[in-house]
Amino acid sequence: MSDALSTNARDLAEEAGAALLAAQTESDLAQAKARFLGRSGSITLLLREIPTLDPDTRRTAGQAINEAKKAVEALFTARRQAIKDASLAVGSGHPIDVTLDARQPWRGHLHPVTRAWREITDIFSSMGYTIEEGPEVETDWHCFEALNIPQGHPAREMQDTFYISDFRPGATVDAMADGVVLRTHTSPVQVRTMLRSEPPIRMICPGTVYRRDSDLTHTPMFHQVEGLVVDESITMADLKGTLAEFARAYFGAATQIRFRPSYFPFTEPSTEVDVTCSGCSGSGCRICKGTGWLEVLGAGMVDPDVFAHQDPARYGSSRIQGFAFGMGIDRLAMLKYGIGDLRLLFENDIRMLEQF
Repeated sequence: MSDALSTNARDLAEEAGAALLAAQTESDLAQAKARFLGRSGSITLLLREIPTLDPDTRRTAGQAINEAKKAVEALFTARRQAIKDASLAVGSGHPIDVTLDARQPWRGHLHPVTRAWREITDIFSSMGYTIEEGPEVETDWHCFEALNIPQGHPAREMQDTFYISDFRPGATVDAMADGVVLRTHTSPVQVRTMLRSEPPIRMICPGTVYRRDSDLTHTPMFHQVEGLVVDESITMADLKGTLAEFARAYFGAATQIRFRPSYFPFTEPSTEVDVTCSGCSGSGCRICKGTGWLEVLGAGMVDPDVFAHQDPARYGSSRIQGFAFGMGIDRLAMLKYGIGDLRLLFENDIRMLEQF
């Protein structure tokens, strides 16, 4: 009986070895193992017969059956590793190096407008300015009337402004349904800040604005940041010093700045501000059209008529003065990063955005 079981165990081990070697996938390998070592497997059934043997033959038969089991298990482990190694091989025959770092997912980049926006706000925040926000859908009063832009002013023409509802002459300021527009600048945030706050004020208001315009250097939707400082005895010298400090911080320490007289309805006197060309450092090039200068913003001292729309108790003193300035974030991004067409900022071409 012992000899018969031992012989049967060795025969099963050889049969199991052939089946395992013939398996080409892990699924085939698992089925072959279950056939011999599963709960109802051939070798498992032999192991269950060992307790029924007489003591004289039990030891010899048990040893033979256990050796067959161990041999099949060892062959199964080796064959499974061989199948895994084969599955890792690529078509060229070179195995994949599993010790290499995993392939990193594609990561996006900050948009150049976002980069410019953050840098501008960081510069003014370091100078003690607060960041204010306001609605993009504004009343005619906040967007124009309160900023000394009466009806009939060129900025009120339909080709410049997106009107959501018609403005009816004689409508009150509180009639929110009258003269609703998409804001053409972020200056209404300055108005709202003055209405709820008292001097001193030192704030900027970056945001999205809308105008009916579209060409190489204009889009219907773009971004501006405007600033306002109101306090006692504020002068033009404070404005010039602030803007010179900003220009050097944004464009570089060697940047020079110049002021040219201009006109804006909400500031008097008003000025346009130029900086030395970032492309040629002032020597003249295609970007600056040979002048060596680039216009970057408009500014001026707050017109007293703008203060007249505020609370007289807060802004009625002759000592209360202020300055305001505004600049296009998109234009500043174009100048700093050498982007020649404003429309590139809004086309979401990954080839352009990956450069930043």
